[in-house]
Amino acid sequence: MAQQETDEQINDGYVVDTEDCEARELAHRERGTSRPITVVGNPVLHRECKDVTEFDEKLAQLIDDMFASQRTAEGVGLAANQIGVDLKVFVYDCMDDEGVRHVGHVVNPVLQDLPADRRVLDDSNEGCLSVPTAYASLARPDFAEVHGKDMHGNPIKVRGTGYFARCLQHETDHLYGFLYIDKLSKRDRKDALRQMAEGTPRYPVVPND
Repeated sequence: MAQQETDEQINDGYVVDTEDCEARELAHRERGTSRPITVVGNPVLHRECKDVTEFDEKLAQLIDDMFASQRTAEGVGLAANQIGVDLKVFVYDCMDDEGVRHVGHVVNPVLQDLPADRRVLDDSNEGCLSVPTAYASLARPDFAEVHGKDMHGNPIKVRGTGYFARCLQHETDHLYGFLYIDKLSKRDRKDALRQMAEGTPRYPVVPND
């Protein structure tokens, strides 16, 4: 497969991920193959993933497959370990609170610490494709910035507010071995797992042995 062009424009290191969203997402998805989603209890979800060191056609294909899998599951973000791949990569197709669509990917993401004056918490509901049919309120900062690389190894930065900020934090957490339910109280975690046990996923999942 020929090397793909860089998905997003770069502006002062920040990805411009709000332009041509439909065409870019569709191109990834049409090249990709949808894979089933791993669920809580699968070991790959509960350990830090490996850094990506090869920026090659295999990585490009993984990103395509992740976009296809994300669409099948009707998600707004997907980490590589959610389709069983032990690498630090996530993709997203997410609206912010102003209704602006963001589409892109980040390789080897690192969530940046926020100064105290930027830590305004939002306690909206959160869900996860790897904890299907369950939701819980979780306080997270309403602004997030992630530094990483694109599929070609170029340094990039992604920032978001509101729901998109929650997505960036949620997906980065995945790649370091944390699910959102790990941040809940024991009672709320138990309730989320109960919701999952009582529900039926609307997309293919990998059964845990």
